[in-house]
Amino acid sequence: MADKKAILTVDGKEVELPIYSGTLGQDVIDIRTLGKHGYFTFDPGFLATGSCESAITYIDGANGVLLHRGYPIDQLATEADYLEVCYLLMNGEAPTSEEYKEFVSIIKNHTMVHEGIASFFNGFSRDAHPMAMLCAVTGALSSFYHNDLDISDPDQRKRCIKRLVAKMPTIAAMCYKYSIGQPFVGPKNSLSYSENFLNMMFSVPAEDYEINPAVAKAMDRIFTLHADHEQNASTSTVRLSGSSGANPYACIAAGIASLWGPAHGGANEACLTMLEEIGSVDRIDEYVAKAKDKSDPFRLMGFGHRVYKNFDPRAKVMRETCHEVLDSLGIDDPLLDVAMKLEKIALEDPYFVEKKLYPNVDFYSGIILKAIGIPTSMFTVIFALSRTIGWISHWDEMLSQPGAKIGRPRQMYTGSDKRDFQPIEK
Repeated sequence: MADKKAILTVDGKEVELPIYSGTLGQDVIDIRTLGKHGYFTFDPGFLATGSCESAITYIDGANGVLLHRGYPIDQLATEADYLEVCYLLMNGEAPTSEEYKEFVSIIKNHTMVHEGIASFFNGFSRDAHPMAMLCAVTGALSSFYHNDLDISDPDQRKRCIKRLVAKMPTIAAMCYKYSIGQPFVGPKNSLSYSENFLNMMFSVPAEDYEINPAVAKAMDRIFTLHADHEQNASTSTVRLSGSSGANPYACIAAGIASLWGPAHGGANEACLTMLEEIGSVDRIDEYVAKAKDKSDPFRLMGFGHRVYKNFDPRAKVMRETCHEVLDSLGIDDPLLDVAMKLEKIALEDPYFVEKKLYPNVDFYSGIILKAIGIPTSMFTVIFALSRTIGWISHWDEMLSQPGAKIGRPRQMYTGSDKRDFQPIEK
């Protein structure tokens, strides 16, 4: 029972609404009974609406805080690897050494995909966007693993989670290989999660791919830093899809489709496009001036964040990793020179500092992926690969909660009033 109440007064009538408190963050006013009084709330974009109760991730955008199961993201990114974070998100607690060893073994033994999945790719155009292929193939997984689709069974749900975590790197790498006309490369269980992904991406039959430890470490951190981000558009899409009882593969495919939108998962791709537009270091001042000019449509991509009104906590770790990769690879690329100069300006120029337009995680991850040799068309695919564990953990949490209901947002209708339809001849 709620200790605090909110009183809503409409036309002299009072409606009492309970107020609840979570572990952290704002209190929430429970409006579920409001419809009985003839009213709904109106909140386009759900900017002030809590759609669920969750114990997975907490964000405090004003203070630059991101916690997974209570652990700060910078600690997880530097002290744990991605599969440890997957276990944590999935189970609620960090694994012991034995639990981690068993979990890694299960993941490694499920990285292969059914041979029939390869035939799906032959139906795609060679110039198909990798996200289009990823979305389609992920949804098709339910036709191969249909004996594990009883979503009311917690054990079957857990098997689906592990299967998705294991197979997403393989499918993502297949999307890339198909798009460039190279043969698929199967997974290697002797490699770590990030090393295996890199090998499937860049290895060719003629020669082995030499894995750079700094690159593998960076790839693992990119996975970790994108693993979950609370109730964003794609996670909410997965939850809404799952609320209808849809199978997990269909729900993740829905999440991928939502992530594909340029306002959501395409930010690091947009950042590289911006760097290409600037082109060279000697044009930076011109574009910074354009960014400061409110009448100019140009915007610097990869700076600031809708949620974080301070420094993006993920960017702090990614910045360090970015410089490690660039130093290790010794790449001479004009666009990377532009990126580093822009970073310096954003951290020192009073205009950017006062407005807190700091480089965000998309800025640094885009630079790292380009330095590794991953094309921009694959950036969002890697985001989806990373975020799968967050999506599926929220899906599992939702189905684990008693009394889960199908999502059914309401609306404010502004169309025509009731009217009579006339036969077409009239």
